[in-house]
Amino acid sequence: MRIAVDAMGGDYAPGEIIRGAMDAAREHVCSVVLVGDRSTVEQHLPGDMDDLGMQIEHASENIGMHESPVAAIRKKRDSSIAACMRLVSEGRADAVVTAGNTGAAAALAQMKLKKIVGIDRPAIATVMPTAKDNVILLDSGANVECRPRNLLEFALMGTVYARDALGKEDPIVGVLSIGEESAKGNELTKAAFELLSKSPVNFHGNVEGRDIGMGNVDVVVCDGFVGNIVLKVAEGYGLGLLKMLKDSLLSAGPLARVGVMLMRRGFRNFKKRVDYAECGGALLLGVNGVCVICHGSSNAYAIKNAINVARGAVEDGVVNHIRECLGTSGVTDEMATVDGSGDMV
Repeated sequence: MRIAVDAMGGDYAPGEIIRGAMDAAREHVCSVVLVGDRSTVEQHLPGDMDDLGMQIEHASENIGMHESPVAAIRKKRDSSIAACMRLVSEGRADAVVTAGNTGAAAALAQMKLKKIVGIDRPAIATVMPTAKDNVILLDSGANVECRPRNLLEFALMGTVYARDALGKEDPIVGVLSIGEESAKGNELTKAAFELLSKSPVNFHGNVEGRDIGMGNVDVVVCDGFVGNIVLKVAEGYGLGLLKMLKDSLLSAGPLARVGVMLMRRGFRNFKKRVDYAECGGALLLGVNGVCVICHGSSNAYAIKNAINVARGAVEDGVVNHIRECLGTSGVTDEMATVDGSGDMV
């Protein structure tokens, strides 16, 4: 298996990206292709790569984190992200991992890999920890605005991914809203509620923000604007609460400090559960290829884990399973193009 890694994307590129790729290669997870400016990449490599089975694919340009995705894609046709997608589309790589510009990555994936037939908008599916088990949140950032049919697509893709990644036989799906009642929410959530009620997914109904952390469902669907805010708030509170707890204990006196020392393993385990680096990255579901999008501030450990996510998605056949699901789901064109009120969506 060969994974194309965008060596130039991310706040700590290329150093941390290359370190993470090397760590993954050392574990014999897969063969890695580092994509980016050859001279820059070679400067960060510690000599001969033959033992690691790594290769370099030259790309002369890089899309910055703050660049407009549309403008950058048009101007920088030989960007590292575009080259990664090209490797997969040409069959020279099995998956892409990038911590670069999310908008550019999502757009280039659709341009180079193409959308799966039946999918209007691909979605970023993030695996999040809960009090019970992991939950999949989508969309967590690919689509700022969505239509009801998009949330139906997210529910179908999330169901497939929950089966493959979480081992759930019949994943429970919920629509993120401001109340459990079907009448609560905005026009999008109300129409999506009605669509999902008629769909073949195991639909729980509306869920509130607190239900995510409690693990009351396996898949939560929402538009990318809301989903990204949920994701970033959860990341901040997870690490922030841990720091507040440690600071409070350390300032409580000598005995409390002893207690902190005794609880170090527990603190480490908690941090491991809430740290985004443990998941590594999130799959972009809905395109004809495996694409893992990482946090912009990913370190080497996160990149190594993201490569593992990509490897797992290829081995599990997630893309093919989504195609099969869309072909056998029983979701008609009418269901996918008309919302609960009869209006076209």
